[in-house]
Amino acid sequence: MSEVAVKDFILPNEQPVVPLECGTAFANLSAKEKAYAHHLSKASWFGGLVVLIQTSIEAGSLFSILHQVFEHDTVDDLKNQALEVNGLSEDEFQAILVFTCGVYANMGNYKSFGDSKIIPNLAADKLEKFLFTTKAFQRNTDLVKVWNRVKDLVYDLSPKKCHLGLGDKGTTTYFSSNCTSEDADIISRYFKSIQMEGYNNRVIKTEENGVTKYEIRLASVETGSMDGITREPEPFEGYQFCVTRGDYSPLLKLVVEELQKAKSYASNDVEVAMLTEYIKSFTTGSLNDHKNGSRHWVQNKGPVIETYIGFIETYRDPAGMRGEFEGFVAVVNKVMSAKFGTLVAGAENFLPLLPWPSTLETDKYLKPDFTSLDVLTFSGSGIPAGINIPNYGEIRQDEGFKNVSLGNVIPASYKDPNIFFISEEDKQLLITHNTESFELQVGLHELLGHGSGKLFRQNPDGTYNFDMDSVKASLGDEKLSWYEEGETYDSKFSTISSSYEECRAECVGLYLSLNDDVLKIFGHEGDKAQDIIYVNWLSLLLNGSTRAMEFYNPKTQSWMQAHSQARYVILQVLLEAGQGLVKVAKVIGSDGKDDFLLSLNRTKISTVGKEAIGNFLRKLQIYKSTGNLEAARVMYAKYSEVSSTGPYPFAEWRSLILEKKQPRKIFVQSNTCLEGEAVRLLEYSANVSGMIQSWNERFDTSSVVHQALEALWHKDEPFFS
Repeated sequence: MSEVAVKDFILPNEQPVVPLECGTAFANLSAKEKAYAHHLSKASWFGGLVVLIQTSIEAGSLFSILHQVFEHDTVDDLKNQALEVNGLSEDEFQAILVFTCGVYANMGNYKSFGDSKIIPNLAADKLEKFLFTTKAFQRNTDLVKVWNRVKDLVYDLSPKKCHLGLGDKGTTTYFSSNCTSEDADIISRYFKSIQMEGYNNRVIKTEENGVTKYEIRLASVETGSMDGITREPEPFEGYQFCVTRGDYSPLLKLVVEELQKAKSYASNDVEVAMLTEYIKSFTTGSLNDHKNGSRHWVQNKGPVIETYIGFIETYRDPAGMRGEFEGFVAVVNKVMSAKFGTLVAGAENFLPLLPWPSTLETDKYLKPDFTSLDVLTFSGSGIPAGINIPNYGEIRQDEGFKNVSLGNVIPASYKDPNIFFISEEDKQLLITHNTESFELQVGLHELLGHGSGKLFRQNPDGTYNFDMDSVKASLGDEKLSWYEEGETYDSKFSTISSSYEECRAECVGLYLSLNDDVLKIFGHEGDKAQDIIYVNWLSLLLNGSTRAMEFYNPKTQSWMQAHSQARYVILQVLLEAGQGLVKVAKVIGSDGKDDFLLSLNRTKISTVGKEAIGNFLRKLQIYKSTGNLEAARVMYAKYSEVSSTGPYPFAEWRSLILEKKQPRKIFVQSNTCLEGEAVRLLEYSANVSGMIQSWNERFDTSSVVHQALEALWHKDEPFFS
């Protein structure tokens, strides 16, 4: 690849690192609550290592190498070795530190936001020379074998290895390397036929005697057959399917052990029941047990320690069905939670304001918990600003859900901003109001975005969960359809499901942020309220027009990140609205070079903007409610197109925009440790050394972790190499 292309896959030596501060929140916990948080955090960190296996065949081995290198030597000692023994420059050693932090933060060698590969910013022979002279390699000669089997993969920037994806669009370990999108479609039909969901499994495809075989491998500690969980080989459409279990077994064993310990410190019977079901799910592979645990979690209102763990978000599965492992542990922020509580209390008044017929809304709004949390632990490939879970459709619609805003993530994300492509006046407004406007958008996005709308379903007895006549009348010319038994939103909308839903939630946030009563809940009135609205809309459009370009792959003409695609789609909708609402153009910058400029007419947001978003949002909801994938896909593809011609040639502007690309911030998280029976919080410096130290001290017995990762590599290698 060219030098310019390689730059797209490295992290800069100036990579920003920020602390995820939770010291005050943790200090206010009781001894019992601290112990509960400690063991849940341990379970989350062990489970988060599953993401390495879900990302790439080399990620687990790469993590193990880097972790052992920095575990055996201090950063200062390794720097001396690199400069004096290996002849590396300070920049080259810094590149090793930054790459290590990138692997830790993303739980693998692909970015969690955008799914593009990360490679070290120094030559392979120099990195190898450095590794071979470290104490870790000197003491454990097996590491040489581990490095030799993955080094080419670590640096491989062939087209298929540059990004995560299926078939010729990229690499994935959710499906064996011989699978294509056609295989994914066959598997989806099989799942529908046996009413199975994909959250906690992967797919292994093999050929034997001319017969194509698909092994659906469930995540569990236990292996072997089990009634109601596994399935013996059976024919389907000319192929052979079986359901096995035991995926990620050695890592899930560590998770279960910590969850068992956490049960002793639970604050109520609901938490005990919740953890019991999670333990059963991770032990046996039963998704229903995890659903039952999630039901208890929804019922556990207002806990001091909030937590959720399992195979949750489906963003990185190319088929949009399989969940990436994540676990979080957080402490409730009572001040901000009170604002969200007021928003929840008014939700039934705000939902009718949304621009779709009442027939498309749930029969009864199940008021959720909505809390602001200071994150103690968030394991997985990245840390979001807000979450609306569980993702199981039947629980969300019939029993309820929870919203959480990760309060200490938002201000950390906006530390030391570098803002381009807008006027100086707009920059100052963003710097002043970005945090507050984003808190508003997150609240509306999670509660009334993901928490709104109804899915029309046919029940097992042939009846429907909606009134046919009233729905037909409300839809007008739109087609009436529904989800059949065995279908879910994720399984039906598949590859567009994540981005489409994020787009719907973002639109709800923009639409309702115009409401005075909503703004008052967050303490915004008068001129400040108008500034908050403007910054909220401007920030989303800025992300959709500039930051989004980083996550579009022009070679495959595909989007690599759900939220970025969603924001680009919204930008296109508002550009289409015209009337001078949004302007984007190539201009000459103050340095005399080509530049890009976005502007938003604040006087037209509440008129032109509201009407355009309202009309678009109505269609988004109708197609989702009715399961009309065909219409949804056509509409969404239209606005997702990145054109090289016409008035807005973003394909041509992309290179110009990427010249000012800014790296995403890496969060340094705290650890907890036991000192006798007391739990102590360990905090770290906000730099690459602090990030590395935090991971050095994350596991009491790291050898168990490395053994587990090694065992999983040997199990996976025949199918994913």
